[in-house]
Order: sequence, then C-alpha cells, then structure tokens
Amino acid sequence: MHRVELAPHPDSSHTPVRGIGVVVERAGHELALSYRIESDMVRLRVPDESASRIGRELWKHTCCECFIALESDLAYHEFNLSFSREWAAYAFTNYREGAPLVDETLDPRIVVRRFGDRLELDASIALDRLSPRHASSALVMGLSAVIEDTEGRLSYWALTHPAAKPDFHRRDAFALELMPP
Repeated sequence: MHRVELAPHPDSSHTPVRGIGVVVERAGHELALSYRIESDMVRLRVPDESASRIGRELWKHTCCECFIALESDLAYHEFNLSFSREWAAYAFTNYREGAPLVDETLDPRIVVRRFGDRLELDASIALDRLSPRHASSALVMGLSAVIEDTEGRLSYWALTHPAAKPDFHRRDAFALELMPP
C-alpha cells in the first residue's frame, strides 16, 4: 500500500483545497485507489452523483485521474474518475497519441462519500482488463486531480509537476512505482 499527497501546480494558488491524499493498493489483478480531498466545500464545484457510466471531457471539471504504464513501455492508460460516478478510459501508444476506450467492462466501480470538509472517491481498476502484462508486471503511475471552484477556475494537482504548465501525460510525472503482485 502507498499513501501519497498530491501537490498543487505553482499556477494553482487560488484553490479552496487544503490537501489531496491518495491511497493506492495493488491486490492481485485489482488496483484500488482512494482519493481524499480536504477543502472549503462551499467554494468547490462538484458534479451531482449519478449512475456509473462512461462520460466525456470529465477533465474539464472536478475529477481525479490515474495514469498507468508498464515500467518499460511508452504506451499508457488514463482513467478519469468523476464525483458524478462517470468515468472515462483512454489508451495511448505514446505521449498524447491515443483514443478513448469505450469498454463497459473497465468500469472502475466508483464510490463517493462526502463528510463536511472532506470529499472521498474510491475506485477499483481491473488491471487484467488492460492486458495480462498489466496484472503481473511492475507499473509506473501518475496520480492527479483537476479541481474546479465555484467561479469556474481550475487548479491542477499531481504527485509532481515537471513542466512549467500542468501536464499529467508527461512520463516524468509518472512518479509512483508499483511492484508486481
């Protein structure tokens, strides 16, 4: 199990968020993610909860993101996880070269909880649905979040921000290593 804190991009000083923690646990073929956002909730724009389904352009509003790659491969997958319980998955062959995966079997089973000044999102990704190698090999991951405030401003959070502008797709932002199960 890994417990990490996301950091705001230096250009994200206006955010109502006080902190974002993520717990990552790999068990067998499953990857469990738990995002915890501490914030002044009245200043945070959070989508209303709905049925779990594939969504579009979730990254334009408050959502959590996860990037997964095999340690020795340029290809990677991206998951967008919304507090509405909508989600999206993408497969990339190289930096930003890819397409959406419209595959209901990838459903990350999002659970959302709200407690005063804390917002929680749990998701579970079946790594073997990405490929058999994902389920059995070392992985590198990027963890991030896009946060929208009530004025429509976005702040960008990640394990690391290696560029002057927020860019979660950069391979040097995949800062978490997961050993094989």
